[in-house]
Amino acid sequence: MSRGVGLPEAVARYREEYRDRETPLRYDGRLHLAFTFGVGGLAFVLCLLQLQGVRPLEWLAVPASWLYANLAEYLGHRYPMHRPYRGLGLIYKRHAGQHHRFFSHESMPIDDLRDLRAVLFPPVLVIFFFGVFGTPIALLLAWAFSANVAWLFFATALFYFLNYEILHLAYHLPEGHPLAQNWLVRKLGWLHRGHHDPRRMARHNFNISWPLCDWLFRSLHK
Repeated sequence: MSRGVGLPEAVARYREEYRDRETPLRYDGRLHLAFTFGVGGLAFVLCLLQLQGVRPLEWLAVPASWLYANLAEYLGHRYPMHRPYRGLGLIYKRHAGQHHRFFSHESMPIDDLRDLRAVLFPPVLVIFFFGVFGTPIALLLAWAFSANVAWLFFATALFYFLNYEILHLAYHLPEGHPLAQNWLVRKLGWLHRGHHDPRRMARHNFNISWPLCDWLFRSLHK
């Protein structure tokens, strides 16, 4: 990949600044990928291994959890990621202050693997989302229904997270990459490109994966 070729001047300048100030010298995008999908995939499998004699009604936890994950993605992206809240400044800085300056609707692809730091969730944000949106709900489900329902909730949430990361990564790959050429990725990627337009980023297309809540809350811009 050729760095900076065809990029708007402000984006090219910020990318170099980000690499110098925010990307550690020892950062390896391949290790970040391995952590995200390796640890995430292992946690998903471990959740499934906890299931014992799942009853038919308990399987309803899967679609219900998927809908909840879509709502959590929407709310987390629309509010703390794009609006500064006390105690959540790191999330706002990481997303609105860095990710949206690194990528604009005119410059979506990464230049090399070290740029994955600007795409993939850092561990601290994974802990935040699963801690705020996941663990309390899982404990409540285990108390109100059963351990199976709680484990199905966590397994679905983890699968949704991995799906989110794959899609978001694909939107920021060079156009010639096989994953970026997938027809579904291209269709959803246009919605995400629209979100990276500075005129729309605080108002439209907050679902990075499946735009259900954007459609429900009328923030979908095609």
